[in-house]
Amino acid sequence: MTDVLIIGAGLAGLRAARVLADAGVGVQIIDAAERPGGRVATDAVDGFLLDRGFAVLNPAYPELRAAVDVADLRLQPFGRGVQIAGPDVTLADPTRHPGLLRQTLGGGVLKPGDAVALTRWLATARPGTSLAASLDDAGVTGDVRTVLNAFLSGVIADAAGATDAGWVRRLVGFFLRGTPGLPVDGIASLPALLARGVTVDTGRTATAVTPGAHPTATIDGEQVAARVVIVATDAATATRLTGLPTRPMRGLATWWFATDAAPAGHPFILVDGVRGRGPVVNTAVVSNAAPSYAPPGQHLVEASTLLDDGPAPREPDVRRHVGALYGTPTDAWRTLRVDILPRSLPDLPPGWRPSVTEVAKNVHVAGDHLGGGSFDGALASGRRTAEVVLKRLGVTVG
Repeated sequence: MTDVLIIGAGLAGLRAARVLADAGVGVQIIDAAERPGGRVATDAVDGFLLDRGFAVLNPAYPELRAAVDVADLRLQPFGRGVQIAGPDVTLADPTRHPGLLRQTLGGGVLKPGDAVALTRWLATARPGTSLAASLDDAGVTGDVRTVLNAFLSGVIADAAGATDAGWVRRLVGFFLRGTPGLPVDGIASLPALLARGVTVDTGRTATAVTPGAHPTATIDGEQVAARVVIVATDAATATRLTGLPTRPMRGLATWWFATDAAPAGHPFILVDGVRGRGPVVNTAVVSNAAPSYAPPGQHLVEASTLLDDGPAPREPDVRRHVGALYGTPTDAWRTLRVDILPRSLPDLPPGWRPSVTEVAKNVHVAGDHLGGGSFDGALASGRRTAEVVLKRLGVTVG
């Protein structure tokens, strides 16, 4: 009988396994997929690297820095800021992009008083407030509000601003402190690093968990006992295995296009400064920031949309909107893949707080639905759960 059985080799499960193993605790980790990483995956398609949905890694994440040597990821940075279509303005960090200072301050998006309102919003701490209500309270209005809403909707998969404001401010703080990027070998590099030194039994499916002094899990029809079980699966599977109340999830879809000519020469994520023109919440010439994602002479463009309790937008509508954003036709672009991900991020309503959850005797649950909808949140949930389990096992960690 192992000390800890972990079901799910996503970021939370791998992080928990690493913390436990480093403390000398016996760990068995299984996953139904054929590779570790959960929703964090990269595939090679026609010489391109396609992540499973568009996401970036921020080296400012404290949990990321604690879990791996960030230098091993070989991050390729995007521009530190955002490009806005419509007014065709770049809002950029002047310390990283000093040549864009005049455009940032004089492009007409940031008006007198906007910086004060944004600072007020970042400092506001009224608990239990939605993003939209907190922006109203701080007086964030006009063009800068439109741009902020457009950018954040792609980060939290929420166009209505119904997400807990405290969580969103935390994410924005990471953007202010770090420059997001993509690993040279794809986003799957992160779970690969986390899995170093940990044996993951892939292709094994858990169908039931029974709590008790020595809880058991039914894995491919076999009863496996442990002193503690950690369920580190997606939220829906965690509910099925443990009875934990279901956490609603928000969806995103990403179109990956190949093109001979880059539609822009900058490394920034692009959002629409004009409301209502189309379904795309963000787009980027990924290969401008991360050249390893495209073969020589080719360019990779991503376009992400929200999934609002319905089917994904039609590709012609996505192409039309992307073409308007870049000011170029997209007819010759080749569609490499479309990732429809209805369970991309957890719904975190006002008042939500990270939690460590023991759902039954010696049965714990971990995941981004408990730690927060980001790489940092998933890693934090795995670490915190492992630390609680270590105390339960009587293991002292220096």
